[in-house]
Amino acid sequence: MSWHRKHLLDIESLTAGELTTVLDTAREFKAVGERDIKKVPALQGKTVVNFFVEPSTRTRVSFELSAKRLSADIINFSADASSFQKGESLKDTARTLEALNADIIVIRHKAAGAPHFLARFLNAHVVNAGDGAHEHPTQALLDVFTIREKKGNIAGLNVTILGDILFSRVARSNIWALRKLGANVTLCGPSTLVPRVFEQMGCRVTYDLDEALANADVINLLRIQHERQRKSMFPSIGEYAHLFGLNRTRLAKAKPNALIMHPGPMNRGVEIKSELADCDRAVILEQVTNGIAVRMAVLYLVNGGNADEMNA
Repeated sequence: MSWHRKHLLDIESLTAGELTTVLDTAREFKAVGERDIKKVPALQGKTVVNFFVEPSTRTRVSFELSAKRLSADIINFSADASSFQKGESLKDTARTLEALNADIIVIRHKAAGAPHFLARFLNAHVVNAGDGAHEHPTQALLDVFTIREKKGNIAGLNVTILGDILFSRVARSNIWALRKLGANVTLCGPSTLVPRVFEQMGCRVTYDLDEALANADVINLLRIQHERQRKSMFPSIGEYAHLFGLNRTRLAKAKPNALIMHPGPMNRGVEIKSELADCDRAVILEQVTNGIAVRMAVLYLVNGGNADEMNA
């Protein structure tokens, strides 16, 4: 087993062995989800707090369901209805949660580095559910889990990430995970949103969509992050769809069995034609299902669970 960490703060600091441990553990938990009784007592008596200072229904519900399947008690803490809006600091709020005997704090925050800040002084385990435009570790883990399940192995695959890379925490976490596991990563999108600085992470950057899709095994589409962009970064939705939207003609450039992925929520008709979002090569709903197994694995491992001893 290769996991001795108290927290999951990012993908950048993980080893390939640690990534594989999470993926292998998630595979065991996915089998649990396919049984009639979907619960295991792995976190019985533990309290998991969903501390979401930035809204996200999909990720919060996924973590909530994951904690419940592990038999943990779950508290949803929404900042928009809390003293956080009244000026209480992140540190004070988190210490209050810990005083309630929270064992694991799952945090989503608009400020990059917020989970790392909490992890420095809290006794509780901290799991990053997305921090600003920095990282979104569990999204990357569920993405590579889905790819591995469909393709058998990550090493040597050609993965194209298409869209808003600059403002995307999903892209950064995916790049780290894919590169550590041996995939070839190509980034494509408008030049204002795909700066060449990402080449320093071992990626190929191109602004030619046909070139980006050529020989792709996986196409990971990213949502246009209107809420994090300045207007100058992005001319118009129509122009983006015309230049970079995935349609049947463009999909034909990729390998015949290329997977279509999207972290959601999708802008149908912008990043992807609606018919492709629902075609048999799209694994978008499977990503959602796999997210529960992956988050179960993360909660289990940070709490000290032993992957070798897990008997799902």
